[in-house]
Amino acid sequence: MLRTPSAPVDPSALDAALRPFGQSRTLPASAYTDGDVFAWESRHLFAGAWTCLGRVDELGGGKTQRALTVGDIGVLLTFTGDAVRAFANVCRHRGHELLPEAGTADRAAVVCPYHGWAFRLDGSLTTATAMRDVPGFDPAAHGLVELPAVNWAGWLFVNATGDAPPFADYLGELAGLLEPYRMAGLKLRAGHDYRVAANWKVIVENYQECYHCPQIHPELCRVSPPASGNNWELPGAWVGGSMDLRDHAETMSADGRGAGVFIEGAPRRTVRYVALFPNLLVSAHPDYVMTHRLWPVAPGVTEVECRWYFPEAITDPAYAVDFWDLTNRQDWAACESVQRGLSSPHFRPGPLAPNESAVYQWTTLIARAYADGHLRAELA
Repeated sequence: MLRTPSAPVDPSALDAALRPFGQSRTLPASAYTDGDVFAWESRHLFAGAWTCLGRVDELGGGKTQRALTVGDIGVLLTFTGDAVRAFANVCRHRGHELLPEAGTADRAAVVCPYHGWAFRLDGSLTTATAMRDVPGFDPAAHGLVELPAVNWAGWLFVNATGDAPPFADYLGELAGLLEPYRMAGLKLRAGHDYRVAANWKVIVENYQECYHCPQIHPELCRVSPPASGNNWELPGAWVGGSMDLRDHAETMSADGRGAGVFIEGAPRRTVRYVALFPNLLVSAHPDYVMTHRLWPVAPGVTEVECRWYFPEAITDPAYAVDFWDLTNRQDWAACESVQRGLSSPHFRPGPLAPNESAVYQWTTLIARAYADGHLRAELA
């Protein structure tokens, strides 16, 4: 078995990041700015992990096929009724892509545009032109290469290399923490897409601490004390914690008020913030769930898909959307400034403050993956 290569990052810098909390340093600048590191992450941390591709119903959208690139590997999704499957976007004949990147189709068969080989939506080969009379040719041996895919709480996760730990182990204790929010039954009510001039890890690190909140989020601090809550240290490939609502607030909004329709069984006085490695951020409120799905474009560019999900009775989500759009933009400005600072020749990895323990959990998860060549199984 070949050993997965470690990331092209200075080992001494990783050692510094892996020191005990209170003694460690942040990741080196190259983790956020170097093209070779970005390429390594695309293969080993995105293609090689369970990456969230979006909500199943949104991905289907009435189509039977959709092509995406997960990390650096092309993936073809097929939809049959409520079922979704993932395959390598590679024809079993000569390797032509079955659909172009971001392409869709609504046919009952996947047809290669190069030589016309056709596959059913379950991946089996149905037609191989000019191969019928070839001695020994077995159509059953030339089906599409299926990839692991899981529908969890309405979101589709795919492992494009096919060798990630089992998804249940990957989730660990996170499933129980988010179960009260009944996410699969919530309805999409709003969405904003952003293009942020910052590395994807900068965005996650910003999300995992409120040390910065008094400086850049006065609106948020009026409804949630920035020093409140706790971070969890539980099994799974994720990092997260909770924050409290102020006495007058029932949710996160400009005045702390919402529509008065709450998620049955969800905690009423806290908001839970979690980052599921590598690219799904979930903010669970008493009355709605907001997600950020990160899609790295370049070392210093990340596309962010923000969505708001509510109980079905909600008709006007503006109280949550407007509040978080403002907060998002405040965060994006800060992240872009950090990215510019990381690109300075004068940047040196710095220490973490006592209230940045979740950032420490995140950076050590990344540092171990860099050193080992993959996400550690015991963390997943």
